Amino acid sequence: MKARVHITLKSGVLDPQGKAIHHALDSLGFSGVDDVRQGKYIELDLQETDREKARADVEDMCRKLLANTVIERFSIDLD
Repeated sequence: MKARVHITLKSGVLDPQGKAIHHALDSLGFSGVDDVRQGKYIELDLQETDREKARADVEDMCRKLLANTVIERFSIDLD
């Protein structure tokens, strides 16, 4: 089973990398971009075959290591 984890900063948290990307896009002529928020994308190949157990395991991984839940939120997709 494959898990795809998207991790982004919570709204209200400053995103200096997003601001830098926005500035770079603007300087390259992409002036139609209002805001940029950057994040992380992680793919995990899991041995687990039970969907509920896999989701619980990945949520545990996110809370313990992959995401800083004080300032980040995460979403999980399983295939």
